[in-house]
Amino acid sequence: MFNFYKIAAVSPKLKLANPEANAQEIISLAKKAEDNKAAIALFPELTLTGYTAGDLFFQQTLLNAQYEALKKILNKTKTLKIVIVLGFALRYRNRLYNCAAVLQNGAVLGIVPKSYIPNKQEFYELRHFVSGKEIKNTKITLLEKEVPFGTDLLFANGLLKFGIEICEDLWAVTPPSNFLASNGANLILNLSASNEIVGKGEYRAELVRTQSARAICAYAYASSNVGESGSDTIFSGDLIISEYGSIIARDSKLSLESKILYADVDLERVSNIRYLDSSYSQSETGDIKIVNLNSINTPDTLKRHFDPHPFVPKDNALRQKRCEEITDIQAFALIRRMKQANIKRAVIGISGGLDSTLALLATHKAFKIAGWDSKNIIAITMPGFGTTGRTYNNAVKLTEALNVTFKEISIKELALLEFEAINHNKNKHDVTYENVQARARTAILMNTANKENGLVIGTGDLSEIALGWSTYNGDHISMFGLNSGIPKTLVRYLIEYFANSNKSAGEVLKDILNTPVSPELLPSSNDKIEQVTEDIIGPYELHDFFLYHFIRHGFSPKKILFLAINAFENYDEETIKKWLKLFIKRFFTQQFKRNCMPDGVMVGTVTLSPRTNWRMPSDADYTVFLKELE
Repeated sequence: MFNFYKIAAVSPKLKLANPEANAQEIISLAKKAEDNKAAIALFPELTLTGYTAGDLFFQQTLLNAQYEALKKILNKTKTLKIVIVLGFALRYRNRLYNCAAVLQNGAVLGIVPKSYIPNKQEFYELRHFVSGKEIKNTKITLLEKEVPFGTDLLFANGLLKFGIEICEDLWAVTPPSNFLASNGANLILNLSASNEIVGKGEYRAELVRTQSARAICAYAYASSNVGESGSDTIFSGDLIISEYGSIIARDSKLSLESKILYADVDLERVSNIRYLDSSYSQSETGDIKIVNLNSINTPDTLKRHFDPHPFVPKDNALRQKRCEEITDIQAFALIRRMKQANIKRAVIGISGGLDSTLALLATHKAFKIAGWDSKNIIAITMPGFGTTGRTYNNAVKLTEALNVTFKEISIKELALLEFEAINHNKNKHDVTYENVQARARTAILMNTANKENGLVIGTGDLSEIALGWSTYNGDHISMFGLNSGIPKTLVRYLIEYFANSNKSAGEVLKDILNTPVSPELLPSSNDKIEQVTEDIIGPYELHDFFLYHFIRHGFSPKKILFLAINAFENYDEETIKKWLKLFIKRFFTQQFKRNCMPDGVMVGTVTLSPRTNWRMPSDADYTVFLKELE
């Protein structure tokens, strides 16, 4: 299903040094994971014997019992499609290796040895095991069958390609997963036996999270539990599943019983991010052996949260931190541009709407940081035929609260002269009627900037730029696009951030937040906004969702539709499809505006400036993309 794979990280109830009893539990849990449509069941390090068996690893009786237990598991899982990855102590050339065994359909598909053997503090693993780091391109005979053995193995089926590292390997300076990921592994499995001490759990989770980010992969981690020896250490059975820098599922509770943690990982996402990451393509590769898996389980349904607002952090504290960071980026970028131009005045059109409000607030912050007089911010309101009292009054109140220079220049007379000059009927409220007003405002701003030796601040946001919701050579143009990296769904929270920190402007900002988004270019009725943007082009929360997954992840329209249906409860499929089709059409046909957009600061990973991370010809045809939705 759209290259989602369900991973089961398992910490089974353990009977130390009793492989037969452990095998029975493994079989039961593998069948349970199979019933839940998991593609892989990942078990802890040395699953059959337990990690803390100590010098019993020197006893042939324990090793023989382990081999018999493995036979039993293979026999009882022949009919299962699930891939079972479990810990196994392997004797090879009179040496003992701590390994992972990959099983499917009653067969051992490969054995991967541990590379880094800890011998420190509470760990004395070198007493029993040796490193398998140098073992590559090797086959061994196991249970009378030839099996690939080495650290150079990747296991694959379709887009799924996983590699394995074992416990300490993750903690090493150069984890094996770096090499495995460079050679195509988009999922790393870690079989572990990590004991609990104060603070270690947080550090362990951070290792998993950051390694999934560094290797651009999904990462599943399964550790042994309290069934290990508790003489001097205790094991929690920590289970973690992470995807590209985010932990998407975790169970770190201590337990005497078996635990299974499920998560649906999006391997298409991490694979597409790799295509966009030039450093990944330059990473070190080497000889690798691909072991093909048989047909694997795919999920019928997904138990995964899809954030409907991917640009906006859900956590309030994190959101506040992001707002501070974003407005700092805006402010310092503007200071840098104005210093470069040797200009200390800013000219901005203020309408009482969201975007011009944010641009004015960010400009005001820049002047405050730089120690410049706020009166050198020239805020011009330019009422037209559609301007309402509410937006006009809010524009005036905001300029007063911020103590900036306020000017009012009506565009009505200019627009009427333009209509007459081009022989346009002033009662014909078409695109010409609207764009004449938008271009009149831009001309006023540009000419005022020349007169005052100022810099025209652009107010258009990322969502408008994506949809081309601007007038070419009108509000499309400025001298610095201060909001060009900020999507509409985030604009509201940034204004809310300013409202909470600026008492004098707080009340007017709250009213601006409650005002419908509108260009106000058509005549109003009874002083009410008639032209509501989202009624015309669709909800911005949907368009921001489409934009994020189209640009950041390179997803197809079909997958974006699937994700949106799962993310939004307040829209049905037909509504989402309708606006997605419009998004695709507008995104492609409006590229010509983006190809000549002014400079503007990048604040996130998604931006549409042709000078940063989106380059696209204006002539590209959208029909192949739209066809997916037919």
